Amino acid sequence: MNPFEMVIGIVLIVSIAGVLRARYRAQNGILEDEDGNQFRADSGEAKALQTEVKQLKERIAVLERVITDDRGSRELAREIEDLRKD
Repeated sequence: MNPFEMVIGIVLIVSIAGVLRARYRAQNGILEDEDGNQFRADSGEAKALQTEVKQLKERIAVLERVITDDRGSRELAREIEDLRKD
């Protein structure tokens, strides 16, 4: 076996192991945050994160709507003030 075949074999083994690991975690409801901490999908922390993501998506949608509307600057300033009151 030459060195190139060995490298291809190692890359193939590592790739298959990564796919199997991700599949196992998905089946068992194990999630991982950006810091590498693992937690179960049914935990309270996961539900809190899902709620936060939903709220952030709603805020982004509002910001996109406000920015892309073809309205005057006064109306835009009024809408921003209305959003601050919420």
